[in-house]
Amino acid sequence: MSIPFSWRYKRLLSMARRVRASIALRGWRGTIERISQDLARRPDVDESLSLLPLEAAFSPLSLPTSTVPRISVIIPVYGKIEYTLACLRSIATFEPSDPFEVIVVDDASPDNTATILAAVSGLRVINNEKNLGFVGSCNAGATAARGEYLIFLNNDTQVTPGWSEALLRCFERHPDAGIAGSQLVYPDGRLQEAGAWVFADASSWNIGRFTSRKNPALRYARTVDYVSGASLAIPRDLFESLGGFDTRFAPGYYEDTDLAFSARAAGRSVWYVPDSIVVHSEGISSAGLADTGMKRYQAINQTKFAEKWRDALRKQPAPGTPLTAADRAHHRGTVLVVDTVMPDASRDSGSLRLVGMLKLLLADGWHVVFAPDDGHAEDAAIRELGALGVEVLVRPWVSSVPSWLAANHRDLHAAILCRHTVAAQYESLVRRHAPGAKLIFDTVDLHFLREERAAERSGNSALARQAEASRRQELALIEKADTTFVVSEYERDMLSRLMPDARVALLSNIHDVYGRETGFAGRRDLLFIGGYGHPPNADAMHWMAQDILPALRQLVPDARIWVAGDVPDAERRALSDAGLDMLGRVPDLAPLMNSVLASIAPLRFGAGVKGKVNMAMSHGLPVIGTPVAVEGMHLIDGRDVLTAVTAADFANAYVRLEGDPAGWQRLSDSSLAHVARHFSAQAARSALREALGDEGPSG
Repeated sequence: MSIPFSWRYKRLLSMARRVRASIALRGWRGTIERISQDLARRPDVDESLSLLPLEAAFSPLSLPTSTVPRISVIIPVYGKIEYTLACLRSIATFEPSDPFEVIVVDDASPDNTATILAAVSGLRVINNEKNLGFVGSCNAGATAARGEYLIFLNNDTQVTPGWSEALLRCFERHPDAGIAGSQLVYPDGRLQEAGAWVFADASSWNIGRFTSRKNPALRYARTVDYVSGASLAIPRDLFESLGGFDTRFAPGYYEDTDLAFSARAAGRSVWYVPDSIVVHSEGISSAGLADTGMKRYQAINQTKFAEKWRDALRKQPAPGTPLTAADRAHHRGTVLVVDTVMPDASRDSGSLRLVGMLKLLLADGWHVVFAPDDGHAEDAAIRELGALGVEVLVRPWVSSVPSWLAANHRDLHAAILCRHTVAAQYESLVRRHAPGAKLIFDTVDLHFLREERAAERSGNSALARQAEASRRQELALIEKADTTFVVSEYERDMLSRLMPDARVALLSNIHDVYGRETGFAGRRDLLFIGGYGHPPNADAMHWMAQDILPALRQLVPDARIWVAGDVPDAERRALSDAGLDMLGRVPDLAPLMNSVLASIAPLRFGAGVKGKVNMAMSHGLPVIGTPVAVEGMHLIDGRDVLTAVTAADFANAYVRLEGDPAGWQRLSDSSLAHVARHFSAQAARSALREALGDEGPSG
């Protein structure tokens, strides 16, 4: 049978329109790349997604649901039972960690859907007497829901590990969040949607469509104009207050866009959540051309949407606006942060501080881009920073920081360069490409001060020469920077004497106050936190093994010193043979913090504020440390910490704490108050805002 000419003409006309729109948004090169991706031969499925087969015969299925759910998963269905069963099995395989229920709304399916669903244990089924369409079925499911949060899923989806947890974390991280949507992926592994933009004529564009889902540029959380109803989470009370999905968009299309605009009009934000990954076989339930079947409602409802949101659409980008410009409209500007490697808060205190800074920048509305100088990032690290909202620049997606600066300098508000080894490489490049951007040098700690102390202690002339070279380089960078961050008042005061004209700001460690979970009773032993790769830590470990532990065991024979941190195998064995209890890296320090008597910080050289001291104090754990370990932190011996100079001092301080429950309690209380007073996020936020020339989002 031949295809009518009119049908072919309409299809060609539709394709031409899409190509013109793509050229306007992406340019010729981007359009050709997209067409090539769409036409390229691809595998049917991406095996890394572990999709469940559709052709499997029905077998008993049970969902471990709750009668008092926190989450209500709502799935509207119209036939296609094989897809519905695969969706339900994926939920059973990757079940939410929160109590949940699953509600399937059978929209008068023409097949055996009702019979088969009746055999699924733990499932709530609503059978529509007549076909209500997607909008009516979703609203019916929401009316029956009992959960605090609603998650709408298409029946042609399959969920992946952590999908629901990531959606709910979005609401925890962003109190103003009203809607959260998943990263939607095609079964062949390509990205389907990373949220969407809406233009002034009510047309829209799915972000990242047909590109790689692994690209970090599409893997960071962000506010968007709307997210697809194929996987959409919303608090139930908000959904009800907005009146649910607007029935004027029945049976479907634009109802999710309309819900997002309603949420935004109510002062709530709409978020794309990249670490909630949902596979979507798009079009299974609405296949066809734009002027036939369900697809015809896309154009019809676009007109309705344009009429309803006429005033709001005037604020949206004009049709043809480049995608990069549409993206810029959602943030205040870009802040580039460069450090030697990807931060890992479980590895070192510098990483913990840096992640705290990134969170503060994001909270103030900046687009934050992080670049590891070594150009490398594990997938898990990209995912963790992306979940916060940080874009990561890493090969092969970005060839180098200089190439990124050349392409993105117009939007660059500031560059924060961490450590003198990094700042020395990129300071001139930032000035050349973005002369109007703020250049901020974050010392992390003054390297030359730490090296000078190490050289003095060891008498090593080569180390002394290295310290002098670092001194010249760091002071030169401080002179060139618009603002320099230091972590201690000691360092700020020293620089004010050396360079009175430099703008030096205190941005110390950033810590949450975790609090004390257990009291004095039952506590024993000491805890050292730190990796061997940091020279002051390596020296401290050897001092503990050679002198401090033997002195302690003369007074308390069964006392132990636990060491939490990365240590090379050879050194680990030697230190363990000497009596230290080597734990390696510990992802969660809280159990240790709540069982040991005190934290030990026997640092004989170093610089800056010591994260190990702050971390212990944030848990209410008393600290026994050297004067070097506690300098520049406003700490008073006997009130906030116990200071020790010799091995015998450490042993005596332990015995003193062990025999004085009231004194231990006073130190614990003072520790918590001290961190809240001097190392809060608020103090760091003020320093960042001043350096950026900014009073905050509403300032």
